[in-house]
Amino acid sequence: MAKPLPRIGSRRTGRIGSRKNARKIPKGVIHVQASFNNTIVTVTDIRGRVISWSSAGTCGFKGTRRGTPFAAQTTAGNAIRTVVDQGMQRAEVMIKGPGLGRDAALRAIRRSGILLTFVRDVTPMAHNGCRPPKKRRV
Repeated sequence: MAKPLPRIGSRRTGRIGSRKNARKIPKGVIHVQASFNNTIVTVTDIRGRVISWSSAGTCGFKGTRRGTPFAAQTTAGNAIRTVVDQGMQRAEVMIKGPGLGRDAALRAIRRSGILLTFVRDVTPMAHNGCRPPKKRRV
């Protein structure tokens, strides 16, 4: 009987441990999505691959407290703490949404020690696109 061929790239022969801390990212993009109900902060590299993220819900805030400025500040601090340890020094900030956490998240990013190259508002604006639903008759 023939011997089975060894599988290349299987989990058993692969590396053990995480690769997350091995990468050094000098520059990245911080995306802040601030809605009225929640704030989500995502940190990516230049190509758009997610390095770290956090939201007010994962930070332990529940219900209406997720949309508060304090929740956004905590969220931004959590997301950025991991990438500062990986060596990020410069970042671009993209802020999207009308929520209360916009300014608080930006203030927390500024305080973290990362040098910001630019801050851009990428909130989508409707140009009278879709037709509204017909008027409600009661």
